[in-house]
Amino acid sequence: MCGIVGYIGKNDTTKFLLDGLKELEYRGYDSAGIAVLGDKKIDVFKALGKLHNLEEKVNTSSSKDYELGIGHTRWATHGQPTELNAHPHLGEYSYVVHNGIIENYKELKEELINLGHKFVSQTDTEVIVHLFENYNNKLNDTTKAFHSTIERLEGAFSILLITKAEPTKIFFFKHGSPLIVAKGNDENEVLFASSDAPLIGLANDVVYLEDGVGGIATTEGIEFFNNNYSWSTLPTSKQFAQKNGFRFFMEKEIYEQSDVVVDCMLGRLSDNEILFDEIDKSLIDGINEIKICACGTSYHSGLTASYLFERLSKIKCNVEIASEFRYKDPLLTKDTLFVVISQSGETADTLEALKMAKVAGLKTLVICNVDNSSMTRTADATILTRAGIEKGVASTKAFTTQTIVLWMLALYFGKAKNVLTNDKLSEELHALREVPKSLIIDDNMHEKTKRLSKRYLHGHGFFFIGRDVFFPLALEGALKLKEISYLHAEGYPAGEMKHGPIALADPELFTIALMPQNLLYDKIKSNVEELSARDSTICSISPLDFDLSDDFIKINETDHYMLEFFEMLIALQLLSMEISVRLGNDVDMPRNLAKSVTVE
Repeated sequence: MCGIVGYIGKNDTTKFLLDGLKELEYRGYDSAGIAVLGDKKIDVFKALGKLHNLEEKVNTSSSKDYELGIGHTRWATHGQPTELNAHPHLGEYSYVVHNGIIENYKELKEELINLGHKFVSQTDTEVIVHLFENYNNKLNDTTKAFHSTIERLEGAFSILLITKAEPTKIFFFKHGSPLIVAKGNDENEVLFASSDAPLIGLANDVVYLEDGVGGIATTEGIEFFNNNYSWSTLPTSKQFAQKNGFRFFMEKEIYEQSDVVVDCMLGRLSDNEILFDEIDKSLIDGINEIKICACGTSYHSGLTASYLFERLSKIKCNVEIASEFRYKDPLLTKDTLFVVISQSGETADTLEALKMAKVAGLKTLVICNVDNSSMTRTADATILTRAGIEKGVASTKAFTTQTIVLWMLALYFGKAKNVLTNDKLSEELHALREVPKSLIIDDNMHEKTKRLSKRYLHGHGFFFIGRDVFFPLALEGALKLKEISYLHAEGYPAGEMKHGPIALADPELFTIALMPQNLLYDKIKSNVEELSARDSTICSISPLDFDLSDDFIKINETDHYMLEFFEMLIALQLLSMEISVRLGNDVDMPRNLAKSVTVE
């Protein structure tokens, strides 16, 4: 998950690039860089860490006028965060910035090395610029060379490329990763960015590029390679732009989940294994137990992971609520890996639990969305979820990316401990690749939740019920509803209903039943039948029709329960949001809550 900017025009090129990268810094801050071209000479500035490090390098250089430039802020995917791995990447006379992943980069790199090209980085991006120059050296035509390059690339990529062979042009292309091209407010000015924010106030007319659309920009204008584009007007408000036209940040973030999951898996999901450059193999040595500690939504992702770790890694896994863990005089042994989960990395109870584990000498790992947070600085190792900024107080995409990271981590452990067969690993990797598709929101589902919302505004409460990983999903569904609708809701293991809670069953008790086809369907069906017999109002979420349901949200049939998990998650988030809307509540900033809980 990275940020891209580009500029052609008469104004201060480096200022636009640096200001634009500031707007995109939340998308990655392992490193940043710009390449600027003037008088047929390209100057390049790169720096590790936060953007101010790059600014210092640019400001201390001998300034000069540049006609155009490209910039990039990076989440490390292929290769560690180093200046060599930072964008822009160079060939002999060209530079490129790139968001996404080139899936066939290994084959291309080997081919280019055999042709005499020298590579200096560990990244997939560098093959783009060498491939371009390889074709241009043969064809002596930059446009044909760029087309030939694009045709060879597989994966997801948005690209800006500049070259001394055509010092007045920026070549661009979009496939699977966002990119916007804009006409600047000043004459003969063209701007690029991977989101709205850097462009607001500097441009009005923009093209949100569709997949397969590219072209060439100069001060004379923009030449598109095909007609699959349309101009639109850029919003004038940054806040509106950040919502991208959605009614609420929460709604936008629900819809973003498919994209951020792709970012979360970039560089970590290979053909036959899980890769975590962030983890040294020694972290696993001598570990016989995993203890997960978290709060709220992060606790629910941890509970989900406990099923996956024991099922896939065959390793004992306990999950603790951080606020309870701190005061129970816990038994901590050094064969335990202590994992904390937090969106912000600042959650007070979780941070204190992490410090306790460090004092006890345990190996520690944090799963977090914010680099350089208190937890990432404290733990031995960090895996970033790459969810981007989450403004809605009720967490959505943070939960999704946490769960994806934990699922991948369970597979990583299973492989390292040789307890996963190749067939089982292959099956799980295939399912992971299908998750982004499961998170794409079907208009019919969203419309169904809007219609259902008016039926669930009264009554004396909700039960969300599920089994196995669908029990923590039930907890998360209940929490979402509580947070933004202020209605009473509880998540329960479905098999526990008969041990007391079923006494509450009547027509004014709403039961949201999670009924996956691929995991314990007959068991959950029996539990729901017991509630229906007591006249509870049933809303089932399932790929299979259920005759006793009063309401039904249908999901797609799949071959893996975790794909059902994520599609049900979407349904629960949308239903909670639409009930809150119907009640007239503030969806993004519900009462009494804060985004980051930094006090006990």
